[in-house]
Amino acid sequence: MNNLRFDGRVAIVTGAGAGLGRAYALLFAERGASVVVNDLGGSRSGDGSSSKAADSVVSEIRSKGGKAVPNYDSVVDGDKLVQTALENFGRIDIVVNNAGILRDKSFARISESDWNLVHDVHLKGAFKVTQAAWPHFRKQNYGRVIVTSSNSGLYGNFGQANYSAAKLGLVGLCNTMAIEGRKNNINCNVIVPTAASRLTEDILPPDFFAELKPELIAPVVVWLCHENCDENGSIIESAAGWATKCHLVRGSGAILRHKITDMVSPENVRDVWNQLTDMSQATRLNSIEEASSTLLGVLDEIKSGPEESLNEASGVFSYNYRDSIIFAIGVGANVKEESDLQYLYESHENFSTIPTYAILPSLMATMSSSLITEAIPGREFDLSQVLHGEQYLELHKPLPTEAKLTTKICISDVLDKGKNAVIVIDGKTYDESGDLIATSQICTFVLSAGGFGGKRVSSVMVPLLDEPQRSPDSTVKEKTSVNQAAVYRLSGDLNPLHIDPSFALAAGYQQPILHGLATLGMSVRHVLKQFADNDSKLFKSLKVRFSKPVIPGQTLCTSMWREGNRIHFKTTVSETNDIVLSGAYMELHEIKLPAKPHVVLCSGKVEELPSDAVFHGMKERIESNPSLLKSINGVFVYHITKSGKVTSTWTADLKTGKIYRGEPEKGIKADTTLTIDDSDMIDLALGKLNPQMAFMKGKLKIKGNIMLAQKLKALNTESKL
Repeated sequence: MNNLRFDGRVAIVTGAGAGLGRAYALLFAERGASVVVNDLGGSRSGDGSSSKAADSVVSEIRSKGGKAVPNYDSVVDGDKLVQTALENFGRIDIVVNNAGILRDKSFARISESDWNLVHDVHLKGAFKVTQAAWPHFRKQNYGRVIVTSSNSGLYGNFGQANYSAAKLGLVGLCNTMAIEGRKNNINCNVIVPTAASRLTEDILPPDFFAELKPELIAPVVVWLCHENCDENGSIIESAAGWATKCHLVRGSGAILRHKITDMVSPENVRDVWNQLTDMSQATRLNSIEEASSTLLGVLDEIKSGPEESLNEASGVFSYNYRDSIIFAIGVGANVKEESDLQYLYESHENFSTIPTYAILPSLMATMSSSLITEAIPGREFDLSQVLHGEQYLELHKPLPTEAKLTTKICISDVLDKGKNAVIVIDGKTYDESGDLIATSQICTFVLSAGGFGGKRVSSVMVPLLDEPQRSPDSTVKEKTSVNQAAVYRLSGDLNPLHIDPSFALAAGYQQPILHGLATLGMSVRHVLKQFADNDSKLFKSLKVRFSKPVIPGQTLCTSMWREGNRIHFKTTVSETNDIVLSGAYMELHEIKLPAKPHVVLCSGKVEELPSDAVFHGMKERIESNPSLLKSINGVFVYHITKSGKVTSTWTADLKTGKIYRGEPEKGIKADTTLTIDDSDMIDLALGKLNPQMAFMKGKLKIKGNIMLAQKLKALNTESKL
């Protein structure tokens, strides 16, 4: 490896009597440079002066065969430092602005003297020394400049307002010097060191301080000053044998007005604040020209008017696997339920996202736009009057576990309900390839916004459907956590109604309420567990009405009815019997009943009847002897009763061999329907009850093809009971 040399080069290092400056000076001299070792010899606070510090370093360099001279001037007298270099070595090639002092006090206690002294040494000193060297750099068409900033400048630090301001000021100074010096091969860079020095000895923990050797940073500075290094205008951070590059970034931003004639109001800013402050798509701009051209593009866009019509908007929704997991926890996914691990563990072989997460892109786009508040001409209202009334969602392909999605939303209808109003927002969400991921419809209920003379009925709203008038095929209960809303809000809905007791009270609630979408997410989990074996890929679509709120800690009871591949569901609160989700249904691509009940559902396991064993026995008989299907060739529906009420429904499709809980699948018509009590069904299967006698006594009711029912005796399930 060829060693980097500085033979014939002359370097000025300010504050070189100790610490970092000393390490820089020694390494430059070791590599052949002639060094001006500048140090006023004052204290850490800038008081006093002495030639001892600079002389000591010069002696050390000379003892090793190097070339060095001392300089005892203040950096504010920069021309004197450059003159020392010229008088002793005839030229100047490198300036390392390292000198610094501290006058640490809290912002309120900083005196004007404390402010001025710190700025004089750090910022003005760097300006004066470099400006004095600048004509020589330009004349020889070569120069290298280092200014020293600090993490206190980049991020701020308590008690260092004067120091932080000066250190960030140096970044701005370097940026401009890099631009102006570029044409003359003058490179200027910022070093952000964290090193053991007199400025940090009583600030950093002793163990940490011991590892921050200045000698580990010096090679970074020396390389930046070499003729082969092309870096210019950069911020380089280094400590403990590590280094990196820092830079400022800018987010993609948000447009605050849509027409050139519009003014901007604080409400406009508030409504797009989440988009405005979103840094997920942040980029670095390399010049002020680039920043200005971006703004000119924005201005052109405003002048030409929005691409979208007045009732349209769009938004970008980015998320990663952590967001998918947080959402799953927010809707009750549980590590004790083995099948829920697919929503909670990023390395699971079936890692997936709960389908209702696909509602959020449209919801966030809606909440960050002014569509709703401008939807009713002549009506002014804010989002505190807007309630999430109904929701439709259809997935066109499985939701990714992480993605950048683009959503386009539009107002498709506005209804006048008398005192109140309903606004219907349709949304389409696309992935980065442009493929349609999801279709959404949000129906919002706007309090006190009606009476504007609009229509009352919509032709575009996806309809709700009432549940069947019979006992549910499955019921699941799950107790929500008292922290359910606190966790769910991390997925983006930060409305204080769900976390702030005083805000909830002002809104008319005794305590914060659970998000409606959290309640929906839990109910969707219940349906997937019971009728899709918790396979999210089987989800197709859903529709729901949010009827009443849930208090975190209450118990949800989801009742489900199967009709083909459609699962109707209704969710109530066990403690109050209030219906919280109504008119709801989920379409599945196919039914996939679990091989065994999912166990971790609080008190929510499905109620099983003794007669269920009969149907499991039928299934085993068919699987072991498929020829039975030819001899029976019919579709039978069993309504099993308890105390005169239907509590369970089974379908025995003995044409295809499918036996399952619930009504026949879509497109399948029953040939015969049988209604029988649970205990009588057991006796019938065991041969204790004669079918003809049961029919004659009214214990067995048959509709449809009665003669076909006689063929069922071939399914003797006694051995399975």
